[in-house]
Amino acid sequence: MKKLLLVAALVGASTFGAFAQTSTTPTTDGDTPAVATPDTKNATAPVEGANSFTEDQARERITAAGYADVTGLMLDDKGVWQAKATKDGKAMSVALDYQGNIVAN
Repeated sequence: MKKLLLVAALVGASTFGAFAQTSTTPTTDGDTPAVATPDTKNATAPVEGANSFTEDQARERITAAGYADVTGLMLDDKGVWQAKATKDGKAMSVALDYQGNIVAN
């Protein structure tokens, strides 16, 4: 009988760990830090928020995304890096948010 109670207690205690490991859905607000990868992009980008990218890092990320002739790079009051660049021979405005999302305007 003692063994049965011990086994029941162990099984009951192990289920609490499963409940603690639930995941939440990702948010799209500016308070949730994340870094975009080339395969992912936030649909609400560019996202406003505290941007920790330096000017050199922002330029490198934009260039790595296939943009050339990056000029006028500056951080706006919403925490988004803004620049002019070319891609595929077309001039356009480009934005880089704190999540690493790059958006052409």
